[in-house]
Amino acid sequence: MKLTDNVLRSFRVAKVFRENSDKINCFDFSTNGETIISSSDDDSLVLYDCQEGKPKRTLYSKKYGVDLIRYTHAANTVVYSSNKIDDTIRYLSLHDNKYIRYFPGHSKRVTSLCMSPVDDTFISGSLDKTIRLWDLRSPNCQGLMHLQGKPVCSFDPEGLIFAAGINSEMVKLYDLRSFDKGPFATFKLQYDRTCEWTGIKFSNDGKLILLSTNGAALRILDAFKGVVLHSFGGYNNSKGVTLEASFTPDSQFVMIGSEDGKIHVWNAESGMKVALLDGKHTGPICCLQFNPKYMTFASACSNMAFWLPTIDD
Repeated sequence: MKLTDNVLRSFRVAKVFRENSDKINCFDFSTNGETIISSSDDDSLVLYDCQEGKPKRTLYSKKYGVDLIRYTHAANTVVYSSNKIDDTIRYLSLHDNKYIRYFPGHSKRVTSLCMSPVDDTFISGSLDKTIRLWDLRSPNCQGLMHLQGKPVCSFDPEGLIFAAGINSEMVKLYDLRSFDKGPFATFKLQYDRTCEWTGIKFSNDGKLILLSTNGAALRILDAFKGVVLHSFGGYNNSKGVTLEASFTPDSQFVMIGSEDGKIHVWNAESGMKVALLDGKHTGPICCLQFNPKYMTFASACSNMAFWLPTIDD
């Protein structure tokens, strides 16, 4: 089944889960699309089975809190940042609920965490104005970059380069093998005083970069030239919430939730809005991602919703 405007417009909430007592701050699909794991401000990690559409188990990180949860490539293991006590990143085995390793170094809250799509490398960006490069096999940071402002960061789909959005006004691209030589490309964007960048993502085909903000504005850039191709707005975000925006797996569409529980979808190429979906969420949709393998997506406020299409186009 192919994603088209009509298929996207036909998506409906198939299931709602109310496992959490507070906002779900992040979730991540496994690479095979079979499970999803969420982290919440209530200190819980909930693992869901996407095929059976049910929660499998709940774990807690009461002492350190949990945010920015990411699957690693090994089965049943995740890394996540802490939102209490310290700013150490933790590597957890879900199988026996034991920590495999700690990654200390950041001195302020971690705001960006991204696993390499190809190996055991991951990067983190923090309010301490640094980006750190890590390897799951070592507690020591493998690379450290001091920046002129707050960063957001992400790997490209090949895992060869990473992008750093700095101070909500420039995107720098680094080659992973020689990042200490500085960026090989810098794109300066017009600064928008009304909002800050909260996320950066590449499309799966590597051609586009998506910048999300804590305002009511999204931008898509050409990943090679740094030109802004489209700016998207018209969704509600008056309270400056961090709303996750995502590409669909085919790189054709961009979607974001809003504070009124609706999901807006645009065509990435034409920039036209193609769908407005009502998720009946009780709070802002902070997390939104498409399943990498199956025709379904998930959205979350303090509730988690699974969506399915209602037509075969």
